[in-house]
Amino acid sequence: MALQAKRVRAVGSIASELIKKSREAALASVQIFNNPALTFKSEIFIVLMMISWTYLLHAHYRKSKVEYRYFKMTGSRKSFHKTAKGAIKHWELERCLNDENSPVDASAAKNLRFLIGLRHEIEHQMTSRIDQFLSARFQACCLNYNDLIKRLFGDEFGIDKHLSFSLQFSSLNKGQVEMLSQAEGLPENIRAYITAFDLELTAEEFNDPRFSYRVFFVPKTANHKGQADQVIEFIKPGSEMAEGMNTKYIQIKETERPKYLPTKIVELVKAAGFARFNMVDHTRIWKDSNAKSQGRGYGVLVANTWYWYGTWLEKVIGECEAQGQKFR
Repeated sequence: MALQAKRVRAVGSIASELIKKSREAALASVQIFNNPALTFKSEIFIVLMMISWTYLLHAHYRKSKVEYRYFKMTGSRKSFHKTAKGAIKHWELERCLNDENSPVDASAAKNLRFLIGLRHEIEHQMTSRIDQFLSARFQACCLNYNDLIKRLFGDEFGIDKHLSFSLQFSSLNKGQVEMLSQAEGLPENIRAYITAFDLELTAEEFNDPRFSYRVFFVPKTANHKGQADQVIEFIKPGSEMAEGMNTKYIQIKETERPKYLPTKIVELVKAAGFARFNMVDHTRIWKDSNAKSQGRGYGVLVANTWYWYGTWLEKVIGECEAQGQKFR
């Protein structure tokens, strides 16, 4: 505590107050997300974490003597922008990330930009059932925050020692795992936003754990009586344990869902052995199936362009097989 107090004094009173509020907001966001009684927790988590990151970067800029208030020069003097009530306007999180002095690395910044855009979506329309589909990105956000605050202000400011994994009253079966991977029921505006954002990422950016943190859940018992056991164990990808996993383990890993343009669907169906299949046939099948209806989960509209998921490709191939030799 003495070392922490010494570091707080070193960064100044305003910066130390920003750090304090930043940590409180981060802790509150995680505690709320882990509360099983809440159904609006993802939205609350995002808002609080955006505040937490903003205050953290404000503290860093203040410590580094970087001006993080909006102003214009009037002669040789700064004229600060103010709100309608007269308060000086400080940088929002996105402006903090855009500054050349930002201490946030590229992948962590992409994670934050994703959450900023998601916040804009939930500000204008009520959402539902998004917790399970975005937890990997929330987890990355927390780990990135904890890493940065310790790097900027010292290990004693980390929040990892205050947090633990939430306990669950239910287990996952194969059907539930498949449901999670398919992400059915995701609100269409959120689905469209996620798709548009992810399509701009390279494979390396998408798989970076600082953008989206994915883990394996492994049932494990203690080796000896009286030995403590962890419910969740982190396994490094490519390690001997990961390579040696067998079917008795349940492995859950969030994966990017492939997305196809209609021309690609036709191409893949032809490659599957249905050489006579064409775009007219494809259009007829999706119209007869009402496949673009909300909630069907066969595809998504992104920037006025429709993309099909792998589930639709499987259905089309199934339809072709049902027609016998018609498309062969």
